[in-house]
Amino acid sequence: MVSLTKVLRVLNVLIGIAAIALLAAGYWFAWRPLPQTSGRIKAPISSEGRIGRDRLGVVHISADSLEDVAFLQGFATAQDRMWQMDALRRLAAGELAEIVGPAMLEADRESRKLRMRRIAEQQYRTLPQGDRALLAAYARGVNFYLETCRDRLPLEFHLLSYEPRPWTVVDSMLVGLQMYRELTTSWRSDAGHAAMLRAGDPAKVSFLFPTATGGPFQPGSNAWAISGKHTATGSPILANDPHLQFSLPATWHQVHLQAPGLNVAGVALPGLPFVIIGHNERIAWGVTNLQFDVQDLYLEKFDPQTGRYLYRNRWEQARLEREWIAVKGQRPVEAAVWVTRHGPIFLNENNQYYALRWAAAEPNGFEFPFADINRARNWEEFRNALRRFPGPGQNFVYADVDGNIGYQATGKLPIRRNFDGNLPVDGSSGEAEWDGWIPFDELPSIYNPASGILVTANQNPFPENYPYRVNGTFASPHRYRQIYALLRSRQKWTPEETLAVQKDVYSPLSHFLAKQVVAAWDRHKSKDPSLEEAIELLRNWNGQMEKGTAAPVVVTLFYQHLLRDIAEKAAPGKGLAYGFQAAPAVVEKLLREGPKDWFEDYDAFLLSSFADAIDEGKRMQGPRIAKWDYGRLNTVTLAHPVISRLPWIGSYFSIGRIPMSGSATTVKQTTQRLGPSMRFVADLADWDRSFQNITIGQSGHILSSHYRDQWEAYYSGKSFPLQYKKVKLEEELRVSPR
Repeated sequence: MVSLTKVLRVLNVLIGIAAIALLAAGYWFAWRPLPQTSGRIKAPISSEGRIGRDRLGVVHISADSLEDVAFLQGFATAQDRMWQMDALRRLAAGELAEIVGPAMLEADRESRKLRMRRIAEQQYRTLPQGDRALLAAYARGVNFYLETCRDRLPLEFHLLSYEPRPWTVVDSMLVGLQMYRELTTSWRSDAGHAAMLRAGDPAKVSFLFPTATGGPFQPGSNAWAISGKHTATGSPILANDPHLQFSLPATWHQVHLQAPGLNVAGVALPGLPFVIIGHNERIAWGVTNLQFDVQDLYLEKFDPQTGRYLYRNRWEQARLEREWIAVKGQRPVEAAVWVTRHGPIFLNENNQYYALRWAAAEPNGFEFPFADINRARNWEEFRNALRRFPGPGQNFVYADVDGNIGYQATGKLPIRRNFDGNLPVDGSSGEAEWDGWIPFDELPSIYNPASGILVTANQNPFPENYPYRVNGTFASPHRYRQIYALLRSRQKWTPEETLAVQKDVYSPLSHFLAKQVVAAWDRHKSKDPSLEEAIELLRNWNGQMEKGTAAPVVVTLFYQHLLRDIAEKAAPGKGLAYGFQAAPAVVEKLLREGPKDWFEDYDAFLLSSFADAIDEGKRMQGPRIAKWDYGRLNTVTLAHPVISRLPWIGSYFSIGRIPMSGSATTVKQTTQRLGPSMRFVADLADWDRSFQNITIGQSGHILSSHYRDQWEAYYSGKSFPLQYKKVKLEEELRVSPR
């Protein structure tokens, strides 16, 4: 009979073997792929270059030419983020099912319908030679990494059992197109607007979708510049915190690039060269999404059997494009798309066929002006570089060391003939076409305003008397007004103090709604005792959307029910379908004006929605309203799309169910889906007093010390000095020509 001691000895040996095997696997698949960050290597560049990394892993690159800088940036970015780069190009091209399987098939179908790779290939043919050379140099740097590190690729490639193909200029253009797509998708708004019109009262539905303000829920951002008369140093301060969907790895990669005529620091998109947001020796700039509508749906009189469609009383032939989507573990799936003069047949509802026209797909010539932006030395050079910016439409905020501040709207924005663009239009009539692009010199632009303050928070920047039709997914003005009020509330700002503005969580809308329902309660004769605790909680509330408190839960649920009930009144049965970015402004306008054709008794209406909200809250967080916690309602989970699926250890490399302060209408716009993707504050008096941080960390390698070393600072609203003139490198890799 085997003794217990022997059994335990065998078990201990097996556990030891398993531990050794696990450590060996961790070393081979996760530690060995960590990049070489010191020493010397040889590469196909023209002269010696250097790639340094500071204590946060921020990349500092120096070389003797722009092309060598682009090459080294491509190499260094691939060192940190190769799998993320590959996933981005696959997402854009509709090639994720090939490595993941059927779960990504529908996402791939949509990308194929959008013709993303075909657009990139088409735009490549007209790409200016200078832009092509720099993008090609970046691609060579990425491919140098793939060639030299083929036997130690990041863990994700091993887990998904595939090798990345070489990088191309078209792949970089796909990464840019994917950001274009994320920031300009508005066709769902047009389709939803039409569906509500069919189901409801046209006047009320139109009230819910005011021209130039309606739109789907999209990422928002904040950027502002204040002149020296508002700062402690007498020089401008510029701040920017773009709000995008949370991701792991982080959206941005921090870089500092130096070459003759170039000395720029900031953040880049993995897959694209140069700095998107940052500063050089003389100027700083930030961006927010312009959100001008650059997509239209055309209802086509279309025969799906033949591909013929009617246009101006004549039949035209659509072009059939056939592709095959590779699906891991299954046979390839055909993707066939009919393409009309307005774009691909993108939507089929009840045998009604809609073509999608998108500015990114127009043969307008793709250009990549960021090398010029990065080297601009004054307002004139900066604006001239922005003339070449094709999109997505952006608000650029500017400041320079001479004390100037400015704002410029950018992008190729369609001129619409005879229609606004907020509903599907008849494609057969020929009366709803685009007449080219709004000239750059007629886009909104401001230079040195008398107030000394410029703020953009995705609000509508176009004046009422603008000579062109304006429609877009512009945000309600609540964030803009709050930022402006905060900046006007004091003088002598310092860079450190502006961080407090970026993390402000006061919601003017929520505070307004709280006052509205309390006033309705006080006026109403019939009091429901079950609501009294919630009412008293809101009576003295300060409007701060802070985790750990109950009032934000009450007002958030109240807004959601209010929005649903208002939409139901306009279009019965469609209440849950209405969730648009400008909805906060629409709700506030309705409650302030109180039109009689909506509700006979607004107090009763408010209290009815409020009662429903409190009932839902009790089901979610229990009967004691004072114990409710907004942090349980507004949580963020950052899960690695591949590694989080590993049993036992996968969750360790994710950041899960973190309670967050802020809301969709606070300066710190934070929801379960999105939040500040980075924070940037530039001090034009002393670049080394500037700040910048991203959400997680520089590296995509799970065993890197820079995988999530910025998270705690990000979460607490702190930041790090943006090293520029005084750079302290922890490691340096010297790269010699071979």
